[in-house]
Amino acid sequence: MKTDVLVVGAGPVGLTLAAELARYGLSVRIVEKAAQRTDKSKALVLWSRTLELMDRMNCTAPFIAAGMKATGANITTADKPIAHVDLSGVASPHPYALMIPQCDTERLMEAHLASFGITVERSVELVEFIDSVEGVHSILRHGDGQIESVESTWLTGCDGAHSTVRHTLGLEFEGNTLFSDWILADVHLSGVPQADEISAIWHAEGVIAIFPITADRFRVIADVGAAGETARPDPTLAEIQTLLDQRGPGGITASEPIWLAAFRINERKVSDYRVGHVFLAGDAAHIHSPAGGQGMNTGMQDACNLAWKLALVCQNECAETLLDSFSLERSAVGEQVLKDAGRLTTIATLKGGIQQAIRNHLASLVFGLTPVRKTLADKLTELSIGYPESPLTQQGGKVHEGPLAGQRAPIRANEPPVGGDITPRFALFAEPEAAAAELVLQYPHLLEQTLRPPFQSGGIWLVRPDGYIAVATTADNWERVADFLKELTV
Repeated sequence: MKTDVLVVGAGPVGLTLAAELARYGLSVRIVEKAAQRTDKSKALVLWSRTLELMDRMNCTAPFIAAGMKATGANITTADKPIAHVDLSGVASPHPYALMIPQCDTERLMEAHLASFGITVERSVELVEFIDSVEGVHSILRHGDGQIESVESTWLTGCDGAHSTVRHTLGLEFEGNTLFSDWILADVHLSGVPQADEISAIWHAEGVIAIFPITADRFRVIADVGAAGETARPDPTLAEIQTLLDQRGPGGITASEPIWLAAFRINERKVSDYRVGHVFLAGDAAHIHSPAGGQGMNTGMQDACNLAWKLALVCQNECAETLLDSFSLERSAVGEQVLKDAGRLTTIATLKGGIQQAIRNHLASLVFGLTPVRKTLADKLTELSIGYPESPLTQQGGKVHEGPLAGQRAPIRANEPPVGGDITPRFALFAEPEAAAAELVLQYPHLLEQTLRPPFQSGGIWLVRPDGYIAVATTADNWERVADFLKELTV
């Protein structure tokens, strides 16, 4: 029996994609070559925008219950504040960073997926696949050695930085490996100032960052100099304590290590996230510095972007050309995240007393500006992500103080999230008119049946199932909305 979508990889990205596709009623299989979920904390934060998208999935509550809310981020030297970013004021139902280990994120997302009757098939490895006009023929190897042939209309590679799907496609993973060594430690700490906030400390010898996980458990990350010819061994607890004493504010004591590791930073990305019936998402498509903690969130948002488009195409509601927008939109986001993370890493690891003094002085001045702090908060929480250059974005006349096409649509209190139905529908934000009623009748499976109040008087907004504005136009321009919907379904 042919499956709509075969998802390869059951990390946060693959699980999110499979759950969304299942919610929309598609037939899905998700395979993972690892026998068990990760037991490591790995990615630690779910940002506001990811949580908003999870609200559409109706699965946010258990994550919030399991996580810890951090409402601020700090940049300091060992004894002087440079910047404080307040997340509590961002315009979101989730004005915080939700600190939650990746192992818990995977556990909870897998449970959400199971609510649709989908189970991760573990110890199952993708061996090879062939893409054709009819779909994708894949060969799977099970843990007992059994070989299985699978037919699917679509294949998605969510299988990480060493992606089999990407390698089979022959796509170049363009970028480089930074010539520096880093260490991380998940440990218990006592004596941490502002223990419920994220802290990055710029020291003359390098940067050290401290991320809260629970009330007494933290992630510590630090750069430890130029990379050698061989891989650095994992750090000891004593090394972590020495770094905290040397670079920290003083008085912090580390104990009970849970995970100690050394790593190097890769900054790489494919140029196209789609080849025929095959897609890449998450680390299979882009990897970058952990600065800013954007990696897992970017991948989960890749999945949310792709899921509603695949569903509408598989259900014959939209033309296959809709899928062309996935790579265009998400590649641009991935490129920006890679640049931002790389820039932040370069600034934080700047060496030389004079250069560091200039950096610290300029950063204090710049981050002292309220608009800059707001911009940084929106960027950290990923609320600033948008698709202004997407083929799915049409601006048809600006409405005073109204949101623009390509932007994330404002989320209003007590209003259900757009895209929360079991079928992916666009929402119209406009005053009731005959033209609106005609469109709802013409596209009953593509549009929500009830109009929502406009964001500002005098305007019309058509919002995509992932909460981004597809069309923004003036109240007399229903033709622009009608033309957009027609193009989707041609």
